[in-house]
Amino acid sequence: MSSDKRYAVEKSTEEWRRQLTAEQFHVLREHGTEHAGTSPLNAEHRAGVFRCAGCGQPVFEASTKFESGSGWPSFFKAVDGAVATSEDDSHSMRRTEMHCARCGGHLGHVFPDGPAPTGLRYCTNGVALSFQPAGRGTAPAEPAAPASGPRKRD
Repeated sequence: MSSDKRYAVEKSTEEWRRQLTAEQFHVLREHGTEHAGTSPLNAEHRAGVFRCAGCGQPVFEASTKFESGSGWPSFFKAVDGAVATSEDDSHSMRRTEMHCARCGGHLGHVFPDGPAPTGLRYCTNGVALSFQPAGRGTAPAEPAAPASGPRKRD
């Protein structure tokens, strides 16, 4: 997935395929990108938490979402410890990829053109997220620490 590290949530390729929709699998497990402007989460403005669609880890608080004009849900801050990054040299450019620190699922990219207070834009594939409105279900959990050691390949 994102690196050779192990994650707290690891599944075989077949297990991920059974759990995720085809589009979620393409984005989260194959580093794909959904088409800009297609995510219903672009219009989501309620209080709550955005979670990784792969493992349910809270990754963004709704209060950090902003309209970037990019066509993808954008946030200026991730939940502490929920997102890890790596360098992405694909498509003849250097970008910072972000992935879920709990399952390694590809979420999108981080750019240094966001608003204060961080100056960052977490440009996120909506299909890689689920939304939990405030007051529904369980409170956002503390993110799990990634496991250490080499990552098993599928």
